[in-house]
Amino acid sequence: MRILHICPALDPATPLVPQSLEYLGHHVERIGLDMLAATTTDAEVALVDACLDLSLAPRIAAALETAGLRLPIIVVLSEGGLATASARWAVTDILLSTAGPAEVEARLRLARDRTGTAGLPGAIRAGAELGTGGPGANGSGAASGWNENGEPMVVVSGALRIDETSFTADLGGRALDLTYREFSLLKFFAMHPERVFTRDEILLGVWGDDYYGGTRTVDVHVRRLRAKLGKDLENAIHTVRNVGYRFSPDAGAEEDETEDAEPAAAETPTRDTEMSA
Repeated sequence: MRILHICPALDPATPLVPQSLEYLGHHVERIGLDMLAATTTDAEVALVDACLDLSLAPRIAAALETAGLRLPIIVVLSEGGLATASARWAVTDILLSTAGPAEVEARLRLARDRTGTAGLPGAIRAGAELGTGGPGANGSGAASGWNENGEPMVVVSGALRIDETSFTADLGGRALDLTYREFSLLKFFAMHPERVFTRDEILLGVWGDDYYGGTRTVDVHVRRLRAKLGKDLENAIHTVRNVGYRFSPDAGAEEDETEDAEPAAAETPTRDTEMSA
């Protein structure tokens, strides 16, 4: 595998991070962040060392996009930096600097394979196979455009197609009647398949940091979204006990593991409650 290893500043004397990477036999190209704009590479995965400079983590997706490099991104963090990980970083995965060779290999392979036809940020296949007339109809597999947050305007996950240009979603050709907040929640999940998010992370990623309601609103909207997805995909939003939720589009028919919880309370009124209902 070809790996682009990005450091805050290039120092040949600094060991690879994670150090177990050197035992895996991959082709590793090391560059400093200041070299990114001038880099041309055929790498399959970007591995970003943010252990000593945590500010690199939230900036790297935009930096790669600006440089014209659309690669799956794995950010390497120290134990202390792990608590700051955020969905807003728009990266594919995170990895502890102490991870062993087996874990590093697995995460590299999954990040590469999860991107499908093009190495797009956030492990998403966007507009790659949209059918006749769609942005990918010319067979190029190009993305259909990006919004102001650096996210794809169209996300495809199996039979699910989400189009932000028209704020519509359909499942196997069946139009889904979603509120604005349900649409945003579904897109958030589809952009991060197989990744576990806490309720707080979902609130931040979907409602934003100016929302002051409780996390139970996430449960309310997940329940409504499951009902609208129907039997084909309702269990794709999987409850991870004592943690939060994971979107597994290939597990739509499997039985979900629910948590023992009190009935979800009504959503705390906010200035965007109308869009949340």
